[in-house]
Amino acid sequence: MTEITPAKGKLGVLLVGLGAVSTTFIGGVLAVRKGLAQPIGSLTQMGTVRLGQRTEARSPLIKDFVPLTDLNDLVFGGWDIFEDNCYEAACTAGVLEPDLLEKLRDELSQIRPWPAVFDRQYVKRLDGPNVKIGKTKRDLADQVRADIQKFKTAHNLDRIVMVWCGSTEIFMTPGKAHESLKAFEQAMDANDPAIASSMIYAYAGLKEGLPYANASPNLSLDTPALLELAAQTGSSVIGKDLKTGQTLLKTIVAPGLKARLLGVSGWFSTNILGNRDGEVLDDPDSFKTKEESKKSVLDYILQPELYPALYDKLCHVVRINYYPPRGDNKEGWDNIDLFGWLGYPMQLKINFLCRDSILAAPIILDTVLFLDLAKRAGLTGIQEWLSFYFKSPMHAPGLYPEHDLFIQLMKLKNTLRHLRGEELITHLGRDYYD
Repeated sequence: MTEITPAKGKLGVLLVGLGAVSTTFIGGVLAVRKGLAQPIGSLTQMGTVRLGQRTEARSPLIKDFVPLTDLNDLVFGGWDIFEDNCYEAACTAGVLEPDLLEKLRDELSQIRPWPAVFDRQYVKRLDGPNVKIGKTKRDLADQVRADIQKFKTAHNLDRIVMVWCGSTEIFMTPGKAHESLKAFEQAMDANDPAIASSMIYAYAGLKEGLPYANASPNLSLDTPALLELAAQTGSSVIGKDLKTGQTLLKTIVAPGLKARLLGVSGWFSTNILGNRDGEVLDDPDSFKTKEESKKSVLDYILQPELYPALYDKLCHVVRINYYPPRGDNKEGWDNIDLFGWLGYPMQLKINFLCRDSILAAPIILDTVLFLDLAKRAGLTGIQEWLSFYFKSPMHAPGLYPEHDLFIQLMKLKNTLRHLRGEELITHLGRDYYD
């Protein structure tokens, strides 16, 4: 059994970006704390974990099995380029119902964003007045660190977890500035354009030793430089890009098709959405970042190199269309061209009308609580067992990322079993019959 420091005291939750996702998450937690709603979609709050053999009938709630922070001990803060407090931002987002928001108004109104690190070079379709000014990117990182320290002191916090919930930045690939921590810090001092805003936040959080999650498809902390920093400060990290709507369905449906060895010749995906995320993704450079995150899923699940007769000619197309009337109500269409026995063609069509922020909020909650658990358990660096929550999960060099939702869930629950000294579940089941 792994020794885990108890979850005593208050846990600060710092969010970069207090828009639709963050306010839906915060508002949801407050609503659950007040007994106004159920935490539906949250594995940490409603999920169970089987222990031992099926005949033992031991399936405790996860939150009773591992020492997670109680929801009443969460304290929220964060940054945004707009000055609206969380109540005002939630009203603008239009996700939570007005009657619920009124019941949460006092608490949400008290959460005001600090000025954000922002540069339109990386997010071209947004602009706002609540922005930090600094001589260098290192200076901006130091300002973020000061915010973290003030937040901890002001609320007498024992621990803090930090999550990037900001917009999708332009597509970037690792370069010389990202090869080592030394090169990264030199690049910050030189205001190198290779250092995007999300990287500044990641650097600041890791310098403070905070667990850090990247909820966007941005390059952010997925570089040798920042992983080196995470190792130095003993920080637990995970990303990238929350697995919410269409990609969630792909990681459910594709493993089933592969399990039955059904061929796939084409998978066409298109989305319409009208929230701020959709507006940002209307820029081709930001869309490229999202596209790379979404398109890699099928290749890794279907493994065309192992099943060339079934998947090596797969045509995978992804479209995202900004359509303001929908707001946070996203609609995803998938047309899947299949073939089965003797090559006979079939089709599968899926129409998913979903709420992006509603799907994202419980993921944020679980990620925060599990990263805090990882930190207290001494698990540093990439937490691959949390891949369950991400479209493009971080992984060790030389490994391919695991995208199959069911394998990911098994990995997550087996990690929890391992931490508590319980037998790992293999589902072999021969002992029931031998």
